Amino acid sequence: MSDHTFSPLAPPKYRSRTRSALRFLLQRVLFRGLVRSAITPTVSIAPGVCQLDRGFLVIANHTSHLDAPMIAQSLPRRQSRFLATGVAYDYFFTVWHKRLFVRWLFNAFPIYREGSRGSANLPRALLRSGVPVLLFPEGSRQKSGTIADFKAGSIRLAVDASVPIVPAAVVGGFEAMPKGAVWPAAGRPPVHVAFGEPVTARDEESLSELTARVRQLVAELFAAGADDIGVGSEHVESPERTKK
Repeated sequence: MSDHTFSPLAPPKYRSRTRSALRFLLQRVLFRGLVRSAITPTVSIAPGVCQLDRGFLVIANHTSHLDAPMIAQSLPRRQSRFLATGVAYDYFFTVWHKRLFVRWLFNAFPIYREGSRGSANLPRALLRSGVPVLLFPEGSRQKSGTIADFKAGSIRLAVDASVPIVPAAVVGGFEAMPKGAVWPAAGRPPVHVAFGEPVTARDEESLSELTARVRQLVAELFAAGADDIGVGSEHVESPERTKK
């Protein structure tokens, strides 16, 4: 099925071609230039990601406010055209200018961190409608640079919607712009984004097992990226930790 064909489940604004064209200008022209003036970005993409043509779930670690723009800019245009990003309601949707910013730049929808108001309904509908979704299953930005446990509810969305999961790791974001910073550190610090091969649940694999497997894949991408750009090695966990 073509990536331009959608079911009517998702609200039209999330699959608007007009908004997509505007996002392209904002993300890949204006905002990309701003980001590249502040950091030194690099990207690696597994071949299978480029073959995706319907809904899929990007699961990434959450290092800083650089993560969403870096991931959106780094995916191929075909896969990122309608990418919708889940962002914290209490941080981005309670102030009008923040709300407009994330809606227009990231095709954003609100995530209620207290778990109420049916937070899963919209992203599930988006995935079932063929709209890719980006989520950060740690729940908030990292405070130490170490990848925290993943919330299984994010992974469940992919299982419910029968879509693949793309593990992604942002490396160097914490060092470049830790929580509380309003601008990246001086010197254009390196930030690497890595996308792994898409995965789906195995036969008889439980939700907790799938969640642990996806987290381990993200941790492995993080470790490889840290070696490549020479940052964040102190935050790479042992394989035993990632398997728990």
